[in-house]
Amino acid sequence: MACRKYIVALSPEERELLKAILKKKRVAAKKRMRAQVLLKVDEGEEGPSWSHTRAAEAFDVHVNTVAAVTKKLVNEGFEAAIQRKKHVRPGRATVIEGKVEETLIALATGKPPKGQVRWTSRLLADRLVELQAVDSVCRETVRKALKETRLQCMPWRDG
Repeated sequence: MACRKYIVALSPEERELLKAILKKKRVAAKKRMRAQVLLKVDEGEEGPSWSHTRAAEAFDVHVNTVAAVTKKLVNEGFEAAIQRKKHVRPGRATVIEGKVEETLIALATGKPPKGQVRWTSRLLADRLVELQAVDSVCRETVRKALKETRLQCMPWRDG
């Protein structure tokens, strides 16, 4: 038997928390799997001390998955081992908000440009750049902004 670097020894409170997770009807599949793995590889007083191979076969995961869960428990703690990883990088900042949004709504509710029957999201995006309200903006961003302001009921057609 190979020597394992990360030994799991759960406290009684941690075992109870894991059992409570497994008793719930609606639990994310990966969270359930992590709880099951931790309970089985536990080498504490009450733990069954399963090998990583046996736990991997029992829960239909790879041995590396079992090793990753145990490593996370030892290095980062109990909560990190059962929860999914938090995103480090936030999403992109909203381009259309405040004054830019007001300008967009004013344009969209006004008369379309000469030679056009109606405003399109592409025309609106181009006009926002012309007016220097934004440096650049995608027509999809304009469409989403209009949808959020409930102007999607207007007869839009992208050309």
